[in-house]
Amino acid sequence: MKLRALDISEANSYIKRILINDPILSNLKVKGEISNFKVHSSGNVYLSLKDETSKLNCVIFKSNFNRNLKLDNGVKIIANGYISVYERDGAYQLYINEIEIEGIGNLHIEFNRLKEKLNKEGLFDPKYKIPIPKMPNSIGVITSPTGAVIRDIINVIKRRYPKVNIKLYPVMVQGDKSAEEICEAIRFFNHMKNVDTLIVGRGGGSIEELWSFNDEMVAREVFNSQIPIISAVGHETDFTICDFVSDMRAPTPSAAAEIATPSLDDINYKLGNIKSRMSKSLTNQIELDQYRLETVFNKINNYLDSYTIKDKVIQLDKIYDKIIFGIENNLKLEDEKLVKIGALLHNLSPLATMDRGYSITQKNGKVINSIKGLKIKDSIDIVLKDGNLECMIDKIENKEG
Repeated sequence: MKLRALDISEANSYIKRILINDPILSNLKVKGEISNFKVHSSGNVYLSLKDETSKLNCVIFKSNFNRNLKLDNGVKIIANGYISVYERDGAYQLYINEIEIEGIGNLHIEFNRLKEKLNKEGLFDPKYKIPIPKMPNSIGVITSPTGAVIRDIINVIKRRYPKVNIKLYPVMVQGDKSAEEICEAIRFFNHMKNVDTLIVGRGGGSIEELWSFNDEMVAREVFNSQIPIISAVGHETDFTICDFVSDMRAPTPSAAAEIATPSLDDINYKLGNIKSRMSKSLTNQIELDQYRLETVFNKINNYLDSYTIKDKVIQLDKIYDKIIFGIENNLKLEDEKLVKIGALLHNLSPLATMDRGYSITQKNGKVINSIKGLKIKDSIDIVLKDGNLECMIDKIENKEG
């Protein structure tokens, strides 16, 4: 007999019936350590239970969730429920009906032990925090060279403060060698002294995936850094030892880029406000001096009868000269302030660099600052002050020999 091919939905539905009707899987009790714990906006809870070698995805419906239980990543529990299939994804999971707290997981015990130890040593003390520079020339980024983290950081920095130079030190952000690579990157930047701020980051994950940032070696390297470090590890709800030791903790890598850079729009807006206030202050000063001048003239007129014409003229000339000198001196001081503000605004503009004959060279929309990675006949774009040039490389000369 030839078997009929089942639709995927039919196959998943059949598997679901098999699992639900199984006498063991329909009333299963398991124990493990919670990871990837998340309370959804619907009120349902999603988590994984794991042991040393395996994990099982689980769901607790809102109606079965006891909020009095202190559930979180690292908590060991005994869960009772049934195994079924989420038909849309074809993934089996444990639907939990009852939970019993068993204890705290080993990783969380180690996390709390190290946190308490370093705190007692003073590594979290605010007095050791280095202020983040407000207008950096160069920012070092320690993260994976692939993925969303580095893209998000670059995009935010380019949008807010395009004149800053970004230096990436690529590292593994999880795994056995990742902690040592992160330490090497921090030591490298501190030795080179070529950046003003460091961002150490990665995307979200389980406590196991984030564990390199809970490593004592990494924590001490972050603390010893002479360059201020912004920690941007995981999502807003993820906390690591690196967050506590760093000079600033950012909830996300994008937020770290925001913290590390000023906004040119904000700078221009603030400078515009300063210029407006100074102009208004100057106008008010002139009006006040004019009022004082009129007052003086009125007083002079009141005493004209008691002085000779010659005395009146001499006194009037002196008063007039004194007032004019004061007004001119005030105007000169305010004019010098406006000139300085104008120069600052001009220097902050990326176009000012191009006015001096410089240009920006790009390949595929990315800025090029080295011949490395370029070859003959590659197409490049040269951005000038008043337009772009599309060019093809016909010769490459290495200045380093």
